[in-house]
Amino acid sequence: MTGDASKFIDFTPKRSGHVTYGDNNRGKILGIGKIGTNFSTSVENVLLVEGLKHSQLSVSQLCDKGF
Repeated sequence: MTGDASKFIDFTPKRSGHVTYGDNNRGKILGIGKIGTNFSTSVENVLLVEGLKHSQLSVSQLCDKGF
């Protein structure tokens, strides 16, 4: 998850859904896509979340990609 739309190399807007944080606050999902420097070095299915100040990274997703 990220709150920075400029990180995306591919993006699909999404107008529904929320994520719930550990403190029970929620963030609105604005879309989903790929982030990275190019399509061969990218992470897929990254959510753009409104107001998220720090990006969250899934270590298991990186392992699945072979990083």
